[in-house]
Amino acid sequence: MITVIGLGVQKGDVTKRGEELILHAAKNGVPILVRTANTTSYQTVAELGVPHECLDYVYENSRNFATLAKNLAKAVVERGDDAVYLVDGAATEDNSVKALIKRRRGKIRIIDGVSKTTALVRAAGFVGCSYTAVSAYELVERAKAGNLSLPLVVYDLDDRALASDTKLVLGDLFGEETTVQYIRGGKSKKISLFELDRQKEYDYTSAVAIEEIALLEKQRFTLDDLKEIVVRLRKPDGCPWDRVQTPESIKMSAVEEAYELVDAIDQKDDEKILEETGDILLQTVFHAVMKEETGAFDLTDVLTGICRKLITRHTHVFGEDKAKDGEAALSVWEKNKMTEKGQVTFADSVNDVPKCFPAAMRAQKIGKRASKAGMDFASVDDAAKRISKELDEFFQAYKAGNATEAEKEIGDVLFAAVNVGRKAGCDCEKALKESAERFAARFTRAEALALADGRTVTELSEAEWDGYYRKAKAEIEKRGGQVCD
Repeated sequence: MITVIGLGVQKGDVTKRGEELILHAAKNGVPILVRTANTTSYQTVAELGVPHECLDYVYENSRNFATLAKNLAKAVVERGDDAVYLVDGAATEDNSVKALIKRRRGKIRIIDGVSKTTALVRAAGFVGCSYTAVSAYELVERAKAGNLSLPLVVYDLDDRALASDTKLVLGDLFGEETTVQYIRGGKSKKISLFELDRQKEYDYTSAVAIEEIALLEKQRFTLDDLKEIVVRLRKPDGCPWDRVQTPESIKMSAVEEAYELVDAIDQKDDEKILEETGDILLQTVFHAVMKEETGAFDLTDVLTGICRKLITRHTHVFGEDKAKDGEAALSVWEKNKMTEKGQVTFADSVNDVPKCFPAAMRAQKIGKRASKAGMDFASVDDAAKRISKELDEFFQAYKAGNATEAEKEIGDVLFAAVNVGRKAGCDCEKALKESAERFAARFTRAEALALADGRTVTELSEAEWDGYYRKAKAEIEKRGGQVCD
């Protein structure tokens, strides 16, 4: 059975049992392997004077940290079932030991030593016993997985390049101005995070420690922070406005914020897009907090629901379905959506389109869902013919003086126009919005041209208005659609 012994942090940290096993192995000619000679704790092995082999060469032959751990484990296994493997710190914290446990399916003996991270936490002076400790070599992957929280110790800052990489990851999470502790040789000093790769020396004892940061002192925030702020605002001693809101009282705010985001996107203004996406996120968290107060659901339920939906509806990515293009992917999505919502008929799907949608958007959605059942025009030309038919019916009602019927028929005209756009692959809501914007820009310029000619616009004839409008259109198109003041 392979024996793993933790050498601890300093010379002499090895336990009495660990020392006895090392001497016993040497006496019986058992292979003794040391992960690295570049630690203070290695001096214990040197002073014992036992024959041993250092595995520092494995470091040079490994592409990354994960590969290193596997290669070290492999090297130990290759020396035989009775090998003794010595690592610095506590053996149970060492990734090569974890790899060895996996490779040997747990059939190893471990004699732990003084914890490296415990010594670092002691040097950092953390208050409390809960903290996260991670090797700098694993930091990027742990950050991607969202497994980094404060208090935090990042060890193995062996060189300046690794310190620089660590600075970038932690700066993105907590802010580069954050005060941290740089630890080396058991001594600690406070620095700003951006100074982490500007220290004089780095070695295997180097680490960075970040204590818990109070909410009002944070430079970077998380979704949990946003929820904490909303909860605080809703408390009896919080904000008088926020604490009295209900889902009904702020429901239209979500609509307003969505339109403001669309406007920011149209303006191609990244700063506004950043702000408006935050405002939409606030609406989500606000509603989740209010529902948590009633016991209906909480923010984790919201996140779980959307993640589950993305997985179960993308069965062409996470399941057995196939989709060779975007249209096929949407068909898979719609099929899965109907199944999840218990929609037995296509009418169920049509009637599920929200009634609060803008009219053109809702009309297009309804037409699209009806087409899934096969009810659709054969072509754009066939759809366009329906517009003429609906216009005829509108004029009949209009000329008959039937205002109610005329309004119904003009609605049919608009619905028919949306169907033409849908069949042609157009986004009718977007198209109508942009058409209105073009008209407003041309009208603004046409009026300016008329006023520049000394004309009173309310006295212009239809033909004169048309002339100014055409001139304005030509000017704007020549400038690439830009409108001058």
